[in-house]
Amino acid sequence: MREELLLITSYNQTAWGDTLIAVLAPDQADEVVKSAEHITGIYDQQGQPLGFNFFQVSDIVSVSGQGQVTLDADARRQLNAAITAAGLPGALPLEDTPKFVIGKIIDFKAHPKSDHLHITKVDFGTHQEQIVCGAPNAALGETVVAALPGAMMPDGKIIWPGELMGVESDGMLSSAKELGIPGASNKRGILLMPDSIPAGTPFDFKKAEAVVAAQA
Repeated sequence: MREELLLITSYNQTAWGDTLIAVLAPDQADEVVKSAEHITGIYDQQGQPLGFNFFQVSDIVSVSGQGQVTLDADARRQLNAAITAAGLPGALPLEDTPKFVIGKIIDFKAHPKSDHLHITKVDFGTHQEQIVCGAPNAALGETVVAALPGAMMPDGKIIWPGELMGVESDGMLSSAKELGIPGASNKRGILLMPDSIPAGTPFDFKKAEAVVAAQA
């Protein structure tokens, strides 16, 4: 697994008011909360930031949309300047890498503790990840869609690095239904993409509708 800082930002003015929520890591027990200047930072016991809540965020940057939102590097710099000005430790990462990515399964073997799970190695062009998958149509050589750590699924689920039955799994091979593609079948199985799409290509949700329709 690559070591990188993760960032998920979400905004819902109707539910939360003018508040931006930035998540950097999973919740932990015994979190430490620090607040100053309309910003709340959440930290672990070692002082590492787990996330920030920016209240009255429009005073800092312009945010639009509902649900998960994408902030460019300039907006993140402005938020980091606000964190520093408030005297709080930590910062948002400036790196912005796609979290829904096309991959190729280059290794496929049975999970030692399961009769239906498989351990896959997925090539993303510039790197490879190990992902445990239980889909019946997953197979060696298939072109798939992976939600990598730091992805927020359409239903709000966040993908973090983890384990499945004791085996490291750094992402999730996703079905059309999990990806919220219109017309997706309820039948079990991951979304298989055309082999002509290179590994490492960011997943295009809109173009995937045609793939789903063709497979219906």
